[in-house]
Amino acid sequence: MTKADIVENVYQKIGFSKKEASELVELCFDTLKHVLQNGEKVKISGFGNFVVRGKNERIGRNPQTGEQIKISARRVLTFRPSQVLKAMLNGEEYAHLKDDEDDDDDDYGDDE
Repeated sequence: MTKADIVENVYQKIGFSKKEASELVELCFDTLKHVLQNGEKVKISGFGNFVVRGKNERIGRNPQTGEQIKISARRVLTFRPSQVLKAMLNGEEYAHLKDDEDDDDDDYGDDE
C-alpha cells in the first residue's frame, strides 16, 4: 500500500475532496515524523508503538573481506505491533484482548 492508496481510501470513505484527503494524510505523517524526530514514542491504540532508540558505536565486519569496520552511533526506529494487531494477523480472536501497551517495556532486548 502506498501513500496514494491511503489518500484514495480516505477520499472514498470520508468524502473529502482528493486534495483535502491528501492534505489530511500529509498532516498525519508530518506530525508522526516530527514527534519521532524529537525522540518521542508514538502509540496508536490497536495498532502498535513506534519508538526511536539509540544504538552505540560498535565494530562490525565486512562480510566479503572480513575487514573490521567502525559502525557509527545512530538512532533507529522500531515498531512493536499491539496484541490486537498480532492476533488479527494470525487470524485469532482479538475482541477479548485488552490493548494495554502502556507497560513501557522500552527494553527491546538489545542495548547496542
